[in-house]
Amino acid sequence: MKGVLIGLITFLIIGIFHPIVIKGEYYFGVKIWPIFAVLGIIFIALGFYIEEIFWSAILSVLGFTCLWSILELFEQRQRVRKGWFPENPKRKKGK
Repeated sequence: MKGVLIGLITFLIIGIFHPIVIKGEYYFGVKIWPIFAVLGIIFIALGFYIEEIFWSAILSVLGFTCLWSILELFEQRQRVRKGWFPENPKRKKGK
């Protein structure tokens, strides 16, 4: 049962991070990548210290999702440049 819950929560975490990356790039650009890096490292480190496997797995998934979001943030910038997503008119181009 715990494995199924881990799978479901992983699915939800990934689903939640998709719009976070899109909105983050829209409002702040790729300059917010260090936030994802710090959060990712913190969550992964917490995963090492939590003894309950369920919570350790959830924190680890959350941490690695934060790290993966760094790549997605830069790829989102490319998708915006290709015209696949709207560009924030209030931000300077190239940032």
